[in-house]
Amino acid sequence: MKKIVLLALLFAMGASLNTTEAKKKKENKPTTAPLVLQNANDSISYATGIEMTNGLIPYLISQRGVDTTYLYKFIEGFEAAISKETNHPELNAYAAGVDVAHMVSTNMLATAKRNLAGVADSLNIDAINQGFLAALKKDYSTFTDSAAQRYVKDRKEQHILALKKEGEEFLKQTAKQPGVTTQPSGLQYRVLRQGNGPIATANDQVEVKYEGRLVDGTIFDSSYKRNPQTTTFRPTDVIKGWTEALTMMPEGSMWELYIPYNLAYGERNMGEIKPYSTLIFRVEVEKVIKAEEKKTDTPSANSPAPTPQKKVTTRKPATIKK
Repeated sequence: MKKIVLLALLFAMGASLNTTEAKKKKENKPTTAPLVLQNANDSISYATGIEMTNGLIPYLISQRGVDTTYLYKFIEGFEAAISKETNHPELNAYAAGVDVAHMVSTNMLATAKRNLAGVADSLNIDAINQGFLAALKKDYSTFTDSAAQRYVKDRKEQHILALKKEGEEFLKQTAKQPGVTTQPSGLQYRVLRQGNGPIATANDQVEVKYEGRLVDGTIFDSSYKRNPQTTTFRPTDVIKGWTEALTMMPEGSMWELYIPYNLAYGERNMGEIKPYSTLIFRVEVEKVIKAEEKKTDTPSANSPAPTPQKKVTTRKPATIKK
């Protein structure tokens, strides 16, 4: 039933628009002749057909965006779909075209936006549709298929180079600042407050407060905005730059970390954190929980889980996970 309804709806959307408004109002009524019910099988079949329409109108409105003013067009399409005279291969192709157009404007557009984050400020759906149609029609007057792929690839590479250069220049400048130490790995840090407590190893847990920023100063995550402000996890559960720093910071310390992209998220896109981004973190180690102090290896209420959540009181921070 659902398939027939979908095909009928899509067929209806492409029907001729030459009908006058007066005719449209008249056509709101079904055109099929009433069926003479000959026996009990006919009766239960007819009743089942009526029963199948329960919830159909809300579905058409909410899921398919149908304006019920044009319900007559839906009826036309349904009648065409069930007619023995209908050219079904043609109808199926038409239906697929409408359905794919919907996919392009929703799921495929969202995917393209993620893939081109930072490369383009926005994507023009009209231009996307025209390019899509041009390829189907083999119209290569603007771009050939290979030229289009090369153009997108070049733009992405240019963006990557710009992000890399921005991060590299930033780290060159911070390396010259008083109090900044540069590790062989490329990690840089400035000691804002040096604690005198124990230092965590890979098997220990740390309870921290932190704030993360991009090189332009944008704050993308902050435990200080949550309640409680601390979160607890193992040093090995987070990005490489954090792991290295947490296994050097004594309990009670506050450091500012300057983390190159290869010790952060690399070429991954993490929403506000673009691929190849250099990151800045201010980290406070509130407590180091030594492995031998724990009764069991069972995670505590504040220990990290594999996937981040909006609330991080029982999860590791979303922006510093591996």
